[in-house]
Amino acid sequence: MKKFAVIDIGSNSVRLLFVADGKVLYKSLNTTRLGEGLANSTSLLSIAIERTAQAVADFYVKATQEGAEQVVAFATAAVRTADNRQAFLDCVKAKCGLDIEVVSGEEEGELGMLGALGGRDGAVIDVGGASTEIAVRTSGKTVYKKSLNIGVVRLKDGYGRNVAEIRARAERAAKEYGVIPPVDTLYGIGGTATTLAAQYLQLDTYDSDKVTGTEIPVSALKALADKLSAMSVEEIAALPCMPKGRADVITGGAVLLATLLEELGFTSLTVSDRDNLEGYAIKRGLMA
Repeated sequence: MKKFAVIDIGSNSVRLLFVADGKVLYKSLNTTRLGEGLANSTSLLSIAIERTAQAVADFYVKATQEGAEQVVAFATAAVRTADNRQAFLDCVKAKCGLDIEVVSGEEEGELGMLGALGGRDGAVIDVGGASTEIAVRTSGKTVYKKSLNIGVVRLKDGYGRNVAEIRARAERAAKEYGVIPPVDTLYGIGGTATTLAAQYLQLDTYDSDKVTGTEIPVSALKALADKLSAMSVEEIAALPCMPKGRADVITGGAVLLATLLEELGFTSLTVSDRDNLEGYAIKRGLMA
């Protein structure tokens, strides 16, 4: 049995995908908030670098101890936009010897499509910690891809839980995305989308099979955003299927996602648990 692992170093969380014989055995997550402070700075915080690099090293050790023949890693918005990104890359290298590929925003969108859609036509929106990507594939070709530096960690650092300010920022972002080519289905990927799907389904325990394929009307996303904005962070943290470390950013994510979809003319979102982690594994030939 051939075993491989992929580590995704995001702006809010570090994730591990463990693959055996081309099939996903499990995913693990550690919320380290590498992108903390990037709303007001161009540099990663030293403490965020240290805790995130340690999480990467821990996942690397876990994967190798479980028999991974190869461990690959990629980093997204927090690392690619930071002027001290080399300090983070060097810190990871020193801790576990792992080299990290820093992907562009456009490539991140492509990876998300590859993971969620495989070879099918469609579109994806990935609300992350420090960036949000939209990408569209038509007749087997990518016809649109754009990444903006707006995400749940940046929103929290910049606006707290001020819904009016977050909505205004999302409306400005929608104008930057411009006209999105028409598609039958828009897939939402990433932690914001999957968490909102679990809340929409009122799951007691997270189930990726139930989440994947769930269609959420924009009206329901707006209702979820309103519900979350009326709750305290502590109340949100106590909800079933609310991942540790997401309670203080999920309101901003819900407002951002609902506002973008409404402004861009979409009526619903179909959620996929498969995302750029799987996309990167496919790109590297670790799974089909």
